[in-house]
Amino acid sequence: METLRVLELYSGIGGMQYALKQSGISGQVVAAIDINTTANQVYRHNFPDTPLWNRTIEGISLDEFKNLQFDMILMSPPCQPFTRLGRQRGIADPRTKSFLYILNLLPRLSQLPRFILLENVKGFESSSARQYFVQILMECGYIFQEVGIPNSRLRYFLMAKISTESICSNSKDLQMSPLTAETESSVEPSLSSPQKPVTSSLEKEEGMEDCVLYKLETANDAQRKLNQNRNLSIRQIQDFLEPQENDDMDQYLVPSDVLLRYALILDIVKPICRRSICFTKGYGRYVEGTGSVLQCYLETEIESVFKNLDQFSEEEKLQQLQGLKLRYFTPREVANIMGFPKSFSFPDQIPTRQRYKLLGNSLNVVVVTKLLHQLLSKWVSPSTRSCRECRSWRNVSSAPPDYSLRASRNVYTFVLKSGCPRKRNAHLFVYVEGH
Repeated sequence: METLRVLELYSGIGGMQYALKQSGISGQVVAAIDINTTANQVYRHNFPDTPLWNRTIEGISLDEFKNLQFDMILMSPPCQPFTRLGRQRGIADPRTKSFLYILNLLPRLSQLPRFILLENVKGFESSSARQYFVQILMECGYIFQEVGIPNSRLRYFLMAKISTESICSNSKDLQMSPLTAETESSVEPSLSSPQKPVTSSLEKEEGMEDCVLYKLETANDAQRKLNQNRNLSIRQIQDFLEPQENDDMDQYLVPSDVLLRYALILDIVKPICRRSICFTKGYGRYVEGTGSVLQCYLETEIESVFKNLDQFSEEEKLQQLQGLKLRYFTPREVANIMGFPKSFSFPDQIPTRQRYKLLGNSLNVVVVTKLLHQLLSKWVSPSTRSCRECRSWRNVSSAPPDYSLRASRNVYTFVLKSGCPRKRNAHLFVYVEGH
């Protein structure tokens, strides 16, 4: 295959380009575009030979885009207009201006890009921006199929392709099974209404002693975490950790004030665990839902620490909690979990908090690598014939060799057979492909 000319929009710290390189596809990023100066420092540090444009996308003319003669667009537009915690204004949000500009330019290009991959958050799939995006794709001759599954941290991926061939996979690579949705508890913990720790009757297994409900959890929460830790196809946390004998690890210990105030809502994992919650841009700054913390002293049972914790004085509470030696994951470890290669690094002048923020705004390299490989692979099967009238596939029976395909109520998800212990790495919310 000839070398593809790739345009990387909202390039961030280069997750898309790393995925492109790891996919084995012959591709050259002809331009990376982002207005975040800190992210651009990291990008340039890792890809010094890639043309990097520190410009607003809407400030780039149609002729400039045409001159790039790109075959593929990789993009991850701003997610704030679509997040569940935001106002979800979609195209009415001014932060979608650059994305709408791209969509308006797409039909006016001299030659349409053959491939498009878009990543975003849950909420995009029901937004007005997605509706407009789909409209433009259909008008330009792309066809697609969207499939998804609820998970604790959903990610949206859209892949589009202009081609004369259908795409499928060898059926022996697929594993069809009933889908059990993994959803978070409907009960949201509240700092303003603390609850006493409760215990669970869940059966303990070797290495799973912390299934006891020692915090603001429900039985469903504990069972979900137990099930995740039982999944032997997912690697353990310890595979992604830096050497623990490093002298500077103490700087990542959870501060005393955070332990006293937020202990009951910390998501605590051990090195042997096979799960962690998604690391967001607020990791290290905020607590709830921003990422897991690691228990480094394993001789102490978590259950014994949290049992009757509310009956102790603050000094006694702190002594109990410090016995677990809880720490934040280092930026390097977060990058490891997100699939960034060992060659990735931050410039020395980038502070730790900014590193967390940049990683939280990035994507999972392993997932995008698999998707790119699937997008450019050529498999043909009658079961994936497209419907000319509705411009969508009636059945989805194609998946990359490293994925299993699960179905429930005509909703499908591709699940990584081997992946990282991070929830958003294990499930792809939307998989779209067109020709």
